[in-house]
Amino acid sequence: MKYDFSHSISRRGFFAAAAGAAVSCSLRPARASTEDERRIKVGPGQALLNGADGPSTAVWTYSGTTPGPTLRLRQGQPVRITVENGLDEDTAVHWHGIRLPNAMDGVPDLTQRPIGPGENFVYEFTPPDAGTFWYHSHADSLVQIGRGLAGPLIVEEREPVAADRDLLWLLQDWRLTSDGQIAGGFGSMMDASMSGRVGNAVTINGAAPADLSVTAGERVRLRLANACLARMVALRFEGHRPVIVAVDGQPCDPHEPEDGRLVLAPAMRIDIMLDMQGGPGSRHAVVDDFYDGLVYALTTLAYDKAPPLRHHLLDAPRRLPANPLPAPDLAKAERHEIVLQGGMMGGGKLAGVGGMMGMAMPGMNGAAAWAINGMSMTGDGDAGMAPQFTLKRGVTCHLTVRNETAWWHPMHVHGFSLSVLSRNGLPVPHRQWQDTVLLAPKDTIECAFVADNPGDWMLHCHVADHQMAGLMTVFRVT
Repeated sequence: MKYDFSHSISRRGFFAAAAGAAVSCSLRPARASTEDERRIKVGPGQALLNGADGPSTAVWTYSGTTPGPTLRLRQGQPVRITVENGLDEDTAVHWHGIRLPNAMDGVPDLTQRPIGPGENFVYEFTPPDAGTFWYHSHADSLVQIGRGLAGPLIVEEREPVAADRDLLWLLQDWRLTSDGQIAGGFGSMMDASMSGRVGNAVTINGAAPADLSVTAGERVRLRLANACLARMVALRFEGHRPVIVAVDGQPCDPHEPEDGRLVLAPAMRIDIMLDMQGGPGSRHAVVDDFYDGLVYALTTLAYDKAPPLRHHLLDAPRRLPANPLPAPDLAKAERHEIVLQGGMMGGGKLAGVGGMMGMAMPGMNGAAAWAINGMSMTGDGDAGMAPQFTLKRGVTCHLTVRNETAWWHPMHVHGFSLSVLSRNGLPVPHRQWQDTVLLAPKDTIECAFVADNPGDWMLHCHVADHQMAGLMTVFRVT
């Protein structure tokens, strides 16, 4: 699909093609007197990633902070966000998990011209779903996210949810040098073909983790978001029983996680209800044990010494109100399959793989390490990428994703949420909808969605090294 970029919103704005612009009424941006106006400036800054007493770190920021400011929007209310680029290179912003018009999706060259240095771009959309989302750069993704360009986005429910506090933990990790600065070496072939750029320092909301002060008897809605480049986390709340109420912003049947572990891959979000059942003055670790031999305490729930807020659990339902997701018609579904291939320990090469080579990564000599259905698309997107498959608007797509590699891959779809049906032949419970589905080595998942949002949409691994080295594709809704 080709786009005409001749009309300017800024000096380098755009018009999307007619197919991308003819979106459904529920997704179309609308001018209204109640439109929410926001402004974000991208630029260099400093952050205390090493703790209050450590050296400050040079980072890239949204409006002077990393992560960027928490954007709290209202479900169904139009928003207009002006992004100003104060970097010396192109950028663009992807509103991760939001079902919005294709022209607002923030993929440079595929859905918009990049935002050049000193230029502005205006994103307009009406979020149809309440939930926990985030925003991040989709230009030179590995470097720009890795230097700090990420921020939380919360779409609030129309009616308040019963909880004493609503908290957010946006997790990032950083590969820092001995003097506390971000290490170079982005895009090494070892990272690209293995587990990606896993850092050596983890932050919560941009700061070194500190105790979370809590009161006995309170109920906390805790929004967990993984904005790391590659790090997977598996959190255990010692002495507590978290209840999952939403995945990737979409409400599900409230349930306790399997084995008590909350597994979040890069790009994933999980909302939990956490009833504080410890005693006043007690302390309980929150442990990350995803990687064998690298178990550590992320933070601690530190109970104050005040009397319990209540002596029994809050007598209120945990279930969140449903979002207006279109229900797939599996009986009439069109079936497609994508197969993930390549990586180290998968032959170490992509014999016979063709496809387009986009942006070459430093140290990779432009070589691809991964492929989808035998094709490697590298970089961040290109207007000439041929779609893996094309769907007519309104049809149900039954999509099978098969991981033939020896590595974990969080596969993210733009513009849609997927109803996850099965994993390795077993039904997935709790009515889960996700925009990022984690596949373990050799996993096969089946999911479905209604193709109600026209345009060319990316589907890629959200381990940034994997995406940039070929684990990316596009599908089209006409």
